[in-house]
Amino acid sequence: MLNRIILMGRLTRDPELRHTQTGTPVASFSLAVDRDFKDKTTGEKATDFIDIVAWRQTAEFVSRFFTKGRLAVVEGRLQLRDWTDKDGNKRRSAEVVADNVYFGDSKRDAEGGGYAPPPPAYGGYSAPAPSAPAYAAPLSGGDQFADLSDDDGELPF
Repeated sequence: MLNRIILMGRLTRDPELRHTQTGTPVASFSLAVDRDFKDKTTGEKATDFIDIVAWRQTAEFVSRFFTKGRLAVVEGRLQLRDWTDKDGNKRRSAEVVADNVYFGDSKRDAEGGGYAPPPPAYGGYSAPAPSAPAYAAPLSGGDQFADLSDDDGELPF
């Protein structure tokens, strides 16, 4: 059996980070995801609002780096929950349990200007940023290839 889902959409609200009684982090948020086709009567794409739940490091990552309006790619599984409301009615809800959450836009796009390298895509770990670009500017004589400025002669693999 396979239960896998990948969604790309914008957060409709800031993620809400909570902790279980045992201290496990859990974040809840929702994505606005446009459908691929337009409605015949209105000529507009319909939008689905999908509830997402992230646990542990993914929850902490999402709550730290994502805000309302940010474009996110969520990879996870669909989960249905049956529950009883306060009036005793049986209810069912669907949500996506996120295994991984990635940035769908750059920090520059999200903040409206200036370049800053985005935070890591998962778990809060990243390699140190280089202090200077590892490439040389293209040559003006039409040659699109240039020597690397810090080439030590070693193969990169």
